[in-house]
This record gives sequence, structure tokens and C-alpha cells, in this order.
Amino acid sequence: ADFIPRQYVDVFSELQDSVPPWETDRVKRIVQQSLMDSQGLTIEDVFESFDEVLGSASIGQVHKAKLTPEFGGETVAVKVMHPNAETRFRNDFKIFRTLCKVALPGWDPILRELEMQMMTEFDYTNEGQNLLQVGKNMAKSPYANKVKVPYPMLDLCSKNLLVMEYLEGKKLATSIEEKLSSILGGDKLMARKVLKAKQQALFESKHSGNQKKGFLKDLNDILGESNISMSVLEKAAKARMLMTMTRDARNKLSLLLDATGHQIFNDGLYNGDPHPGNILVLECGRLGLIDYGQTRSLTKHDRLALAAVVCALGRKSIDIHEITTAMNKFGFHSRDNNEENIAKFAALYFDSDAAGKRLGYATPQKYLQRLNSIDPMVEVPDPAVFVARTSFLFRGLGALLQQQLHTSQHWKKHAKIAIDAKGEDLQLYNLGMTPIANE
Repeated sequence: ADFIPRQYVDVFSELQDSVPPWETDRVKRIVQQSLMDSQGLTIEDVFESFDEVLGSASIGQVHKAKLTPEFGGETVAVKVMHPNAETRFRNDFKIFRTLCKVALPGWDPILRELEMQMMTEFDYTNEGQNLLQVGKNMAKSPYANKVKVPYPMLDLCSKNLLVMEYLEGKKLATSIEEKLSSILGGDKLMARKVLKAKQQALFESKHSGNQKKGFLKDLNDILGESNISMSVLEKAAKARMLMTMTRDARNKLSLLLDATGHQIFNDGLYNGDPHPGNILVLECGRLGLIDYGQTRSLTKHDRLALAAVVCALGRKSIDIHEITTAMNKFGFHSRDNNEENIAKFAALYFDSDAAGKRLGYATPQKYLQRLNSIDPMVEVPDPAVFVARTSFLFRGLGALLQQQLHTSQHWKKHAKIAIDAKGEDLQLYNLGMTPIANE
């Protein structure tokens, strides 16, 4: 999103999970056909109830349902793909890539990787397998008691139908909005307006998320005219509530960064689309990680090469040559091999866009154009694309919390663990090439 004009992001963000849903009866017919074709079952055989729409996106929608006793009787979430969604996406993305050749010059290789990965979303059996494996990985991780991945019912899944465990909770974005609304006396519209203004400030670079304003000053900005009639004690109480809300949200974001860092560097399997709509605050206190349609896998070479870049970026004393060498080994190559410029590319992709903001570039995309004008990247390794995208998504969430995130600072401990555990095998790999046979 950081590389697309704000007006388009405002519209496209609605496609994440707020598209007007199809009628339930129409969706039931899709489910009925899928179950009959794959299992020889009717919808009544499998589901005791099938009603509430939990979310609706551009390619499908999710319903809350209850299985019949024969299938366990538990409450589940059912993801149903809209017919012809794959064909529509192919056509739309073809137009998108054509437009981006003008609006985002030099990004065609990255868009090609995005398209290939997004095509995996059109087979829900893949997502079911991803959920199963990521869930197993998280269950044996240090974050087993802090995050939860829904368990898929693979026997009931098909190309256009995914049945999985229902996680009781609220979306992270909704949770933040509701807490802010409570601070503002229940004014949900004001809460949305404030969060929208912060997002706009991020795009227009009005703040870098690193300002030391203080919560009382921040509250005064939020309250505006209503601030006049509020006593000092009332404002102080609300400022404390705002501070608590922000601290809690930042702690959750830190947990997400750690869990994702573990997935990337330890497991080599992670969600390439961790936007706020895909993160739930569960009633049990854990975070629910859902929607693994854009799961990415990394080879041992990918993990170690990326780990070397992140560790180099995370050092207190930056060594430009070390960063450039790590980027080259990962598979990044620029026209002139300008080391200083390559190090700036590395920071933009895997750490922070703060350098661009300090130089006055309103968006990361404009800063990227500047870097490309100095010494353009001619080779970008496919595995880097979604890791960079994940980094940007987390940074965008951090900006809403007025926090200038440096993802390399969060991920370097996971990167170091990967290097310490597997570093002895690093010599088995070519520079950015396919691992040799005994991988």
C-alpha cells in the first residue's frame, strides 16, 4: 500500500474484507455443489446451520456455520470462493500491470511475483494445507500460548471451499477503533476519522511516527473543539486511557513481528498478507492469525541470505559493504553496484522508510524512484518481494500508532538464531543461485 497513491488505497482497502456479500442462498448453492462434487454430500449432511457473514472480499466470503453431529458439531468458519473469481482477477491484474508500467516504472518484476503468488489464492486446498502446517509450526514455537491459527477440516475442503475452526474474537483494527471510540465517549465516527487522519498523515509524510508529542498533546489534537469544555482531570484520565490503549496495541504489534520473524527465519513458511483484517484479538487473550491464502515458503538459502541482510541492517554501527555483500548474495543486483545506494534499498525493503522521509520524500514510492534514478535495481530475487511487503504492512500499522518501526530491529534476533543454527551450511550455496543438491 505504501507504493500506491492514497486515493487508490482508500478504495482498495475496502476489498480486503468489506465488499458487499453475496446472498446467503446463492452462496449455499456453491457450497452444495462443491460438497456434492468432492464428497457426494449435501449441505444438510454437513452443516446444521449456515448463516452469518463474517467477512466478504473480492474473490469470496466467509460464513459462520455449525457442523452436524456426524461431523463433530462444532462451530466453524466457511470460506467460499465466488465463481469466475480467478478469471476476473487475471483480467484485472493484466490491466493493473499495464497501468503500473506508467505509474510504477521498474516494478514489473515485483508485480510478476505478486501475480504468481496471488494466483495461489484460487485453490483453497492449498490454503487448508498452509493452515495445517503453520498451525503445527506455531504450536511448537515460543509463541504457542500467544497466537492461534485456525485448524482446517481438510476432508471437507475443495478448490473453492475451505472449512476451518472458528476463532472467537475481533479484528485488530476493529479492537483499536472500539477502544479509541470508548475514550472519545462512544463516538465511533470520530474514532474512524482520527485513524483515517493518521493514515493520511502517513501517506503525506506529515509525521514519521517518531514524534515525542506526549499523550495529552495527542489527545488535545484528537478532541479538537470539544477539548474546551473538558476539565484538566478529565483530559488527564483520557490521556492515560489513550496511553494504555496505544501501549497495548504496540505490544500486540511487537508480538506479531516476533511471531512472523519466527515463521520467516525458523520455519520458512509465513503469511505474505498480514494486514489488520487478517489479525484477530481473541477472547482468550491470544492473537488469531487467519487467511493464509498468500502463504510464502522460503528455502534454507532464502532464509540464511535474508538473515544476513537483516543482521547487517540491525547493527548499531552500519557497515555499507556488509549490507551490499549480503544483498548481492541474496540475489539483488543493481546496474552500477553503487554500495551506498544498495544499502539504502535494503533499508527501505527490510527496515524502515525513515531515511526517505528525512530527505523530504512524501511516500516510499517517491523515495524508491529517487534510488532507482541513481542506480536502478536490475535483479530482485522473488523471495524478497513478499518479505518486503510484510515489512511495509507492519510499518503502516506502526505508523497508525505513531511508532516508527524498524523491522530489522525486531527480526534480527530471529535472523541471528537462523544463522547460528544453520550458518555452518552457508558455504553450500551459490551467490543468489539455486541451492546445490545436498540442500
